[in-house]
Amino acid sequence: MIRRAEIKDIDRLNDLLYQVQALHADGRPDIFKHGAKKYTSEELTAIIKNDETPIFVCEEEGIVMGYAFCIYQYTPDSPGLHERRVLYIDDLCVDEPYRRRHIGRQLFDYVLDTARETGCHSVTLNVWRVNPAAEAFYRKLGMQPLKTTMETQL
Repeated sequence: MIRRAEIKDIDRLNDLLYQVQALHADGRPDIFKHGAKKYTSEELTAIIKNDETPIFVCEEEGIVMGYAFCIYQYTPDSPGLHERRVLYIDDLCVDEPYRRRHIGRQLFDYVLDTARETGCHSVTLNVWRVNPAAEAFYRKLGMQPLKTTMETQL
């Protein structure tokens, strides 16, 4: 079952956030800190309560197996840009033991349905180059690159 995250899920969300952080820190220790996570429990509480930042969790038998952190983004009409409402996937994670059970696909499809129901023009996300499996997963779901961020390390 996929549902909105609740305060009772914070401990489990923290476990998964540490997994994502470890993956990124292993790949880019110059950017990501080992042993840390993206949000504090207090920040998670605020995110969960905010309808503009929904977190969707996939739960089975009381166990949260994965999540999708989302953010509604709005671009107002301007001389150079069309008005747009986008549902941005800030983070998507499936716990290691539950992978290959199509949970990521279920979460992604749920996000797509939510975006359609709320009048969004698209769903976007960023993929770090240190995680080629994630990029391949999103391409398999039909996503295509929108733009590329490039760097020169000094």
